[in-house]
Amino acid sequence: MTVLKTSLRNFFAHKGRMALSAVAVLLSVAFVSGTLVFTDTMNTTFDKLFASTASDVTVSPKSAGGNDETPQNGRPESLPASLVEQVRKAEGVKDVQGSVASLSVTVVDARNKNVGPTGGAPTIAANWTPNELRSVEIASGHEPRGPTEVVVDGATAEKHGLKLGDELRTIAVTGDFTAKISGIVEFKVTNPGATVVYFDTATAQRELLGKEGLFTQISVDAKDGVSDDALKADVAAAVGDGYKLQTAAEVADAGRESMAGFLDVMKYAMLGFAGIAFLVGIFLIVNTFSMLVAQRTREIGLMRAIGSSREQVNRSVLVEALLLGLVGSVAGVAAGVGLAVGLMKLMSSMGMELSTRDLTVAWTTPAVGLALGIVVTVLAAYIPARRAGKVSPMAALRDAGTPADGKAGRVRGGIGLALTAAGAAALVVAARADEAGPGSLWLGLGVVLSLLGFVVVGPLLAGGVVRALGVVVLRIFGPVGRMAERNALRNPRRTGATAAALMIGLALVAGLSVVGSSMVASATEELDRSVGADFIVQSGTGQPIVPQAQAAVEKTAGLDHVTEYRWVDAKVTDPRGKVSTADLAATDPTYVKDLRREVTAGTLTDAYGKDAMSVGSDYATEHGVKVGDVLTVAFKGGDTVRLRVAAITADTGQVDKGAMYTDVSTVTRHLPAERVPNSLLILASAKDGQETRAYQALKDALAPYPQYKVSNQADYKEELQKQVGQLLNIVYGLLALAIIVAVLGVVNTLALSVVERTREIGLMRAIGLSRRQLRRMIRLESVVIALFGALLGLGLGMGWGTAAQKLLALEGLGVLEIPWPTIVTVFIGSAFVGLFAALVPAFRAGRMNVLNAIASE
Repeated sequence: MTVLKTSLRNFFAHKGRMALSAVAVLLSVAFVSGTLVFTDTMNTTFDKLFASTASDVTVSPKSAGGNDETPQNGRPESLPASLVEQVRKAEGVKDVQGSVASLSVTVVDARNKNVGPTGGAPTIAANWTPNELRSVEIASGHEPRGPTEVVVDGATAEKHGLKLGDELRTIAVTGDFTAKISGIVEFKVTNPGATVVYFDTATAQRELLGKEGLFTQISVDAKDGVSDDALKADVAAAVGDGYKLQTAAEVADAGRESMAGFLDVMKYAMLGFAGIAFLVGIFLIVNTFSMLVAQRTREIGLMRAIGSSREQVNRSVLVEALLLGLVGSVAGVAAGVGLAVGLMKLMSSMGMELSTRDLTVAWTTPAVGLALGIVVTVLAAYIPARRAGKVSPMAALRDAGTPADGKAGRVRGGIGLALTAAGAAALVVAARADEAGPGSLWLGLGVVLSLLGFVVVGPLLAGGVVRALGVVVLRIFGPVGRMAERNALRNPRRTGATAAALMIGLALVAGLSVVGSSMVASATEELDRSVGADFIVQSGTGQPIVPQAQAAVEKTAGLDHVTEYRWVDAKVTDPRGKVSTADLAATDPTYVKDLRREVTAGTLTDAYGKDAMSVGSDYATEHGVKVGDVLTVAFKGGDTVRLRVAAITADTGQVDKGAMYTDVSTVTRHLPAERVPNSLLILASAKDGQETRAYQALKDALAPYPQYKVSNQADYKEELQKQVGQLLNIVYGLLALAIIVAVLGVVNTLALSVVERTREIGLMRAIGLSRRQLRRMIRLESVVIALFGALLGLGLGMGWGTAAQKLLALEGLGVLEIPWPTIVTVFIGSAFVGLFAALVPAFRAGRMNVLNAIASE
């Protein structure tokens, strides 16, 4: 009880000093809790959606893909309408509805603007059936009653200003057709951002599937008292085993599984950044308690002198840490819910609608947040607590502060140098690796060991680096600058720990910047080297190109040639009998001009001969294939044929790595016309001297099809750079949390340092140091600590990025580029971070009463 009272008294006596550490715990816990609430809410949203739309049993084609799969020919797999009556005759069936749904559509308004989502959600075109009333309700107008009427969801209507009577054009693989809005529906559950349009059944069959009398799935409802599993068995007995049958639970599980990959990547990536913030927060907490213990040396010595044991002193500090962790964690969990709501609003602005009505806070979220925050805080305070327990009763006779342990400093320096050397060695091994898998393990080990090494050796480096920075940055400020330098050098361990917090965040920024810049430079270099086509036509969402758009490209004036590029589903059997899934690309012979592939054997133009193909060098090596061998190719939904290997291409770059090529005519001969895939992209080259005119002509020809983009090589490079830049900006935004915590660490260190030097500040003021000079001294001290951390972090990050790029070179990204403008900007920005962090401590120091400061103990 005495220990608890002492801890409570000390905690509330130093609550101001604890505040910033509590904020660090709060931010870290908030990020973890917010991530968990956000992903749980997304799961709830999709679970409700799947549950509301699934019938008791669903019948679909056996070869149909997942809910989010876009067929390569633009036509979903279908079922004959006669199957509906066959299902209706099964035992246990109450109602049967045939459904048509397609994701291979684009819907545009009267201004030719795509009304579909741009954030990854699909545009879904379907037929209107009574089943739709399970998930939607008609808010205005009526259901579609003929080929000239369409119903649209309310969110899309509101976003694009659509109203009853407006005309929409739907672009499908079968052609374009128009209809006027006859109704607007609202979802009863949250629609996560998809655009949904409904047509009458005959129109949906004819325009989406190519002819009437087909459905993409059949929805079956059971009679009262019949379970879903029993109904599934009854339907299976009626239709046979040529179809895929799923209960409502199985449909929901399949939908959940299709979303699991995306949600898991998002969840664990965000938790990873939360972990970085926690790591940075550890340094802040260690620094805080180390300085508090040092400032209370005489107090602790008196406690020991009147009978307190080492264990009691130790426990007293740990109880303070427990209180700090508890307060910060409770506030962090609450802030996490707010953060989750903010993330939901952000996702809504990007096209994925998430309603706060589905906000899900599972009991595990606060449990994890509290446990993590408290455990991390107590562990971070353990070393300062042990140091407090070692204070002897004789310390009551000394001034505050504990003498440095020279031997401990030498041991620490030796350990730090050993860890740094081991980390550097691992990074070198990673950079020289011959295979990406083992190299990645060495890279991870090198990152961890080098980071630990720099953290441990930081105090040893502080002396030399801070002195060097002092010569460049501080000496121009005269005596004030020299005092700031000495203050930073006074306690190298504290300076090193403070700088380490900033170092971690900036190391990651630098490393990712190097990787991102190298990716862009490598891709640009490969495009310049290998791509000969002037123009590339493709959809930003990976949607195949509809025939009418391809015909518009082929009719464009000023083009020398147009090259189709189609992906074909096939199984390939090598001469040894080993079967594998092929990345088979069906192109025109002009593709050899549009993409200059290095050939290791044979001639690529020969691969476009009758019943011929090429393979990649990796496949050839793994399967023992050489030019002249014959492979058995089974086209999905078509023939099984024997194709001769006419060429082997080198798998050295990123473009089409591992692709097998054959002529488009080979595919069209061995696949039914309705199964021939559409072009995934189109390459084109202009006639000599007509590049500019052909470029504009292509854009004009594709203007009615806003889902496709025409890019010349400059556009393509710019888009690539933009995509990588957007990804890095997201990462930098997430890393900002760690940097904010690091800034709090600098603020806390300076604030506690000012308290520790109260008497010294009073004496300096007494002998003539002005308030302005005092504030400048503290700001300069903060700047040099921030620059020290930035120098270590940027140097470490560039080492990580260089090793990572050497590893990526195995995958074709062979150009190393250091983004010096970014590095220099971050380094200069660190000085401003230091200035910002020193504002409050410097202001408080300047307001001290001189006499009171001199009289302080």
